[in-house]
Amino acid sequence: MMSDISLSNYVAIVTGGAGGIGSAICRRLASEGATLVIVDLAKEKAQVLASSLPGENHFVSNASITSHEELKHLANQLQEKYGGVDLLVNNAGITTPVVHDDLDGLTDEWIDRIFQTNWRGSFACVRAFKELLLTNDGGTVVNISSIAGTTGVGSNVAYCASKAAIDSMTRSLARALAPKIRMVSVAPGWVMGEYAKRMDKAYLQQQIDMTPLNRLATPEDVAETVWAVATNLTFMTGNIVPVDGGRPLL
Repeated sequence: MMSDISLSNYVAIVTGGAGGIGSAICRRLASEGATLVIVDLAKEKAQVLASSLPGENHFVSNASITSHEELKHLANQLQEKYGGVDLLVNNAGITTPVVHDDLDGLTDEWIDRIFQTNWRGSFACVRAFKELLLTNDGGTVVNISSIAGTTGVGSNVAYCASKAAIDSMTRSLARALAPKIRMVSVAPGWVMGEYAKRMDKAYLQQQIDMTPLNRLATPEDVAETVWAVATNLTFMTGNIVPVDGGRPLL
């Protein structure tokens, strides 16, 4: 869907950009003229995505969001190439299914991995790209969170806690970085993406039946919300925006 808002001369970084939700965000922004910086460890997949996007001058990086040095190097590259950045979408994240009462099943290794990527990685990206976001009269950060951060219902306890931490970071940094940088969390419920497609069909149908709008979100639903926050909903910071079809109502 096209709009009358042009994002020409607009540079957006999307971490986890080659995944299901990330690629939908990249396509939505590129459709309005944005230049995309696709950050993903799957560099070949990211390059295929970049070549499919409308426009030119897109950039692909396999910098790890858990590496301060790699993010610093990427920031220097982007400073030289673009001079500044308008939008950072912290979309990269990991999880693994562990039922909540299986306390031994949620290992220390997985807890550390989840927080290292989901929370620390998101914070590290804001820290690394802060000066780039300040260049063009300020910028926007969208953190892809989850309603699991407030409902406590999700793939495992650590995942839920990491998303709650992201929402807390959104509020804290919205206060700290205002008025030049806006911070917003976009919090989906179940998304019919790569993770969901691996789940049992009967279980997914149960999730649909528990959603008032009678379907799961699509990656495009999330992408549309990111686009709206970045372009139209500009008197917003520190907010947690759900994309859940009313799931917490049931």
